Amino acid sequence: MRPYELSLAAAADAIRERRLSPVELVDSVLDRAEEVEPLLGAYVTVTAEQARAAARAAERDITAGRVRGPLHGIPMGLKDLIDVAGMATTASSRVRAEHRARADSTVTARLTAAGAILVGKTHTHEFAYGLITPQTSNARDRNRIAGGSSGGSAVAVAAGGATFALGTDTGGSIRVPAALNGVVGLKPTYGLVPRHGITSLSWSLDHVGPITRTVEDAALVLAALAGHDPRDPASLATPDTSAYRPGAVTDLTGLRVGVPRTFYFDHIDPEVEAAVRSAVDQLRSLGARLVEVEIPMTRYLRATHWGLMVPEATAYHERTLRAVPELYQADVRALLEAGELLPTGDYLRAQRARTLMRQAWAELLKEVDMIAAPTVPATAVETGQSTITWPDGTTEGVSDAYVRLSAPANITGVPALSLPVGHDTASLPIGMQLLGRPLGEAVLLQAGHAYEQARLGATTS
Repeated sequence: MRPYELSLAAAADAIRERRLSPVELVDSVLDRAEEVEPLLGAYVTVTAEQARAAARAAERDITAGRVRGPLHGIPMGLKDLIDVAGMATTASSRVRAEHRARADSTVTARLTAAGAILVGKTHTHEFAYGLITPQTSNARDRNRIAGGSSGGSAVAVAAGGATFALGTDTGGSIRVPAALNGVVGLKPTYGLVPRHGITSLSWSLDHVGPITRTVEDAALVLAALAGHDPRDPASLATPDTSAYRPGAVTDLTGLRVGVPRTFYFDHIDPEVEAAVRSAVDQLRSLGARLVEVEIPMTRYLRATHWGLMVPEATAYHERTLRAVPELYQADVRALLEAGELLPTGDYLRAQRARTLMRQAWAELLKEVDMIAAPTVPATAVETGQSTITWPDGTTEGVSDAYVRLSAPANITGVPALSLPVGHDTASLPIGMQLLGRPLGEAVLLQAGHAYEQARLGATTS
């Protein structure tokens, strides 16, 4: 196995045991990025020279016994909404052509302190306002979409151009591209990971989190990211991050897994449903107890999500939308202009609906420890495809379909973990998401890791 193919955990072990140097790992990842980047377009910019210098410094520190932890010497990509001092934060937009960040974002500073090495800034759908990331191609099939808005981050990890990456998630933008490219994506509890220094789409829905190859990798990154930052008004108290890394035990006896009767399995591709239900059965075989549940207030989900996101996004872009509207892409400009027409009363009603949904989900999550459901209702569509036709003959816009199953976790703020659970007949990845109680990341990570280990054992036996 070549270094760029290693999981974060495996690479960290190899570095710690001196079987692999950070220089070898970073060189391998950069070479791989150079090889696939013309085909996939994951990166806005690759910082090869700086990455190699940082790798040499990491190697000196590790040789001298100054090991900072499992991220030391590990190459990462950062979605280009995340500030890195002295670098442009373009948000994949012409609006930001002259931008330079004055300081690191909180997450950049924390990852750098942990020893991670930046290899580049990854593409996003412009200002994260979309589920496609049109600049980037799917890592499994270049003729299909990457998903978004963190498409560049997911493709970089899936293709070996980064060992891990960060994305942001306002309605599924970590989990959607993770599912479509066959990697792991974690949207943490709202407020668990600070957003200071990250370009906002919708302040009350925005989250930042890791995209990785394995669940264990996601846990290692989350441990470095989580913790209070007073510069983010939503930031929560510092948690016990030592609990995130899952143990070797795969016994899930006593875990109550909610399986939705409605909503999550409505209007879904049959192959996606079959793969997710098979994965749920695997959780049961590991000892989990399956409990059928009803998802509350589903008829209000879409209106509430759009009622929150659209006016908040428009408020953020108010000045530039008036000054340089021609610099926005047409799809994003239309959404921002639509936000100017939304009555204040609709925004307030969406906030009230969100409060009721949070209360209803809190009651639901007293009955079960987590919910297992599809991440997205269909695998990656072909580039340029605008609608999906479901088995009953109804059609749905591609972006509407992809956001439909992921947005509830943003509205309620609960953590959600997407992990690969198979492929369709076109060999395209299928993802399952586990949704848990606020600050219940450790439970999701343990269950996801147990599933991964069981699946790995089944494929190697």
